[in-house]
Amino acid sequence: MSIKRLILFFVLTPIAAFLAISSLFGSLQEPQFQSRLELYQTNISLLAQAWQPEDSEDNSPKVIQEAILGQQPLENAIKQYEETRQSVQTNLTKIQNQLAQLHSPSQNATPPKPLPDEPHTTTISRNDKEKQLQQSQKQLQKFLAELDLNLGILQAKQGQTSTIDVWSDLQKPLDNSQVSTNIEQTAAVLSGLWSDPPRLFPDAQQLIQNNLEGWFRSTALIQLYQLQQRQDALKEVQSAQQQAAAQALFKLAIIATVPSLTALVGLILLIFLIAQYLLKGKESLLGQNSDLAWTTPWDAETILAVFVVGFFFMGQIFVPSLLILLPIPRPIVDVRLQAVSVLVSYVLVAVGALSVLYISIKRFFPLPQNWFRFRFQDNWFLWGLGGYCVALPIVVIVSLINQQLWQGQGGSNPLLQLALESQNFTALGIFYVTAAIAAPLFEEVLFRGFLLPSLTRYLPVWGAILASATLFAAAHLSLSEILPLTALGIVLGVVYTRSRNLLAPILLHSLWNSGTLLSLFILGSN
Repeated sequence: MSIKRLILFFVLTPIAAFLAISSLFGSLQEPQFQSRLELYQTNISLLAQAWQPEDSEDNSPKVIQEAILGQQPLENAIKQYEETRQSVQTNLTKIQNQLAQLHSPSQNATPPKPLPDEPHTTTISRNDKEKQLQQSQKQLQKFLAELDLNLGILQAKQGQTSTIDVWSDLQKPLDNSQVSTNIEQTAAVLSGLWSDPPRLFPDAQQLIQNNLEGWFRSTALIQLYQLQQRQDALKEVQSAQQQAAAQALFKLAIIATVPSLTALVGLILLIFLIAQYLLKGKESLLGQNSDLAWTTPWDAETILAVFVVGFFFMGQIFVPSLLILLPIPRPIVDVRLQAVSVLVSYVLVAVGALSVLYISIKRFFPLPQNWFRFRFQDNWFLWGLGGYCVALPIVVIVSLINQQLWQGQGGSNPLLQLALESQNFTALGIFYVTAAIAAPLFEEVLFRGFLLPSLTRYLPVWGAILASATLFAAAHLSLSEILPLTALGIVLGVVYTRSRNLLAPILLHSLWNSGTLLSLFILGSN
């Protein structure tokens, strides 16, 4: 065995596997993006339920509103907020326990004196970990306090007496920061508004406007203006609430209707394809090319070299190290610079990985038939569009099961959070180029164009689809996304093996990411 092969198999591959597994299990401490996304949708639903049609005699708008929001939007919102609060409290308790362990006597015992040339890596890493945990603790405490402010208003609107207790707890200082002071003062204002008899504070309006958002802000202002008997201000905020409610209802109609119709079409198509396969077997659409393997001229060494050196080390070590050397102020605050940074990083990783792929397989040129096939005259568009429709109900069902398994933990793609909270059109355009153009091109060439066919040298086609889908999901380094992304990867693999045209999975992947970004933009545009 050559030195090159020894290094690849026994040095680089174990290092890559260890770092990847560490990153996956490290994501256990991170919250799922889905929890924050559901809270955004709940807030929009609260805005939408406040909408009142101009024609009170026409019931059809209210029927549509109820169909979109359900019969008990306030009760559903309370349930969602309580579930989110419980999840945040669980995460906060975990962090507090970890901080307590760091400060335990066993951890604080005097370490052995290091050798003269031995770096103090343990002490540094423990200090860094403590700072990271303290920062996470502060963020979760702030988030928990904001949840309690909003939850109190929801409970007050439902006439629940526990509201005052929630706000009373918030009036106990968390720390000496301005954020903590604002939350304490806002809690006192809200407690006074819903007390019996009510108590009014001189700076109530400013605190409400600065520290509450959306439906919660307008609801608190309406309560304040009613108590102050300020009719003009009351009419103004009620009018603004109606405009915001109409916009929120329109957003929810788009978010609910378009994916639901697409999923319904996909479910019908899936039933048809399965029935056709059961009746016609290999002559059906699902049966064509189902057991036709590629002729693979390279072995496992080439596959490992491409993914370990080209994909993992390029993406996790080389490119991040290169970007650190650039004279860019950190942390990057401007969202447009964040978007550019994400795009540049992704393009550099893609160029590096594809360069390694080219160098690894160029000695096998010309390649056998069907390798890296792009044909615009084929029926790739129907395969890509149909695959997207079928993938939607499958991934949604898997995601619902996945949420129950992880209970709000497991991490998520950080790009999703940036896309949700960014309302800068330039940044959103750059995010779109990254997610809907660059990612589908690079990932489909690598995972479906190279990995899946290569695996058919050792596995049947269905096994190669499953293995490549699992590696595709694991490559995103987020435990909570493994099941949904594996399901998506299986659909992408089926579409590619049947169509034998890379344009089909690229289109499917692009449609998937485009739909996700569009939904996030609509949800975040309050």
